[in-house]
Amino acid sequence: MRGVWGLISRQWFLLALVLSLAIGFGLTDAVRPLAASSVVRSMLTASVLFLMGLTLQADSIRRNLRSPGPSLLAIGVNVLLVPLLALPALWLLSPEMAGGLIVTSLVPSTLASAAVWTRKAGGDDAAAMVVSVVTNLACFLVAPIGLWLILGRFTEISPRDQVVSLLLWVVIPMVLGQVVRRIALEKWATSQRNRLSTLAQIGILVMVCFGSVASADRMAGRVESGAGEIVAVGAMAISVHVVAFALAIAAARAIHAPPSGQIAVAISGSQKTLMVGLQIGLDFGVSILPMIIYHVGQLMIDTVIVQHWAKRYPAESLAGGSQGGEVARRAASVTSRENSVETEPNDAIAALKKRDPGV
Repeated sequence: MRGVWGLISRQWFLLALVLSLAIGFGLTDAVRPLAASSVVRSMLTASVLFLMGLTLQADSIRRNLRSPGPSLLAIGVNVLLVPLLALPALWLLSPEMAGGLIVTSLVPSTLASAAVWTRKAGGDDAAAMVVSVVTNLACFLVAPIGLWLILGRFTEISPRDQVVSLLLWVVIPMVLGQVVRRIALEKWATSQRNRLSTLAQIGILVMVCFGSVASADRMAGRVESGAGEIVAVGAMAISVHVVAFALAIAAARAIHAPPSGQIAVAISGSQKTLMVGLQIGLDFGVSILPMIIYHVGQLMIDTVIVQHWAKRYPAESLAGGSQGGEVARRAASVTSRENSVETEPNDAIAALKKRDPGV
């Protein structure tokens, strides 16, 4: 019984994710009034992004300014490569599913889990944090322009409306949260980061439930919507992440990035945040299933890879003394908590370079 409760406590978010999907698909009529309100969805998105900005500790970014190569490469992977890898979905999937995967490919990197996994694997967490911050701040331009270029010939898209929406409900709340943290609430936000992150995750789960209602409405009456299509979507979403991860490592090696930089490029370049994707997807009327599958897939796949690297370099996975070891242990129990762990310097980068120049 203790093992069962331990599993539930570690994976509660994934279990709650399944429950949110079930509620949305099973209680569609009851949830629809709230799910259909763009004001409710926008306020929920703004609240979650404010909490993420409030708990985001981005001080380590300054360490990356001396050698920004890996960060710039990872930004390119996240902004350009992942959307290119998702393009075949336009010909292989239904319009709703293809649109959902395209939206997923255009949203920014995760706000903190990329840095957590990078640090746990012995990589440069400062580089990963730069990627997270830059892609999230730029999403109000990147996503609308990308959607207009890719989906504009299939449906009517107003980039201006999306720019305004993402600026108001994503970028400004996140920046405001960071400003409030730095001006007045840094110590409090640090001490309460787990509770604040849990609140943010609950907001994400509510948004998933809303998205499930919209997906259920669109799938109703469609004979071709079934297990086969879901399997195809899952295969494509996971393939995009895995291929982006592998190509990111290859590109990092090509520019002679250190092993720590290779890890940062692969993880932060291939990961995608869920909340922004849900907001855009619901506004555009595409399926949220590709976003859910991509998010769950990246958590599970990257966890396995990070654990492999941590076992291969046991000293590096416990970098930074006892405090770093505690962070590494906590990272396993907050798999999908994007802002719940602080970033500390990784003292094991030098040792990692000596052991294996190619990771």
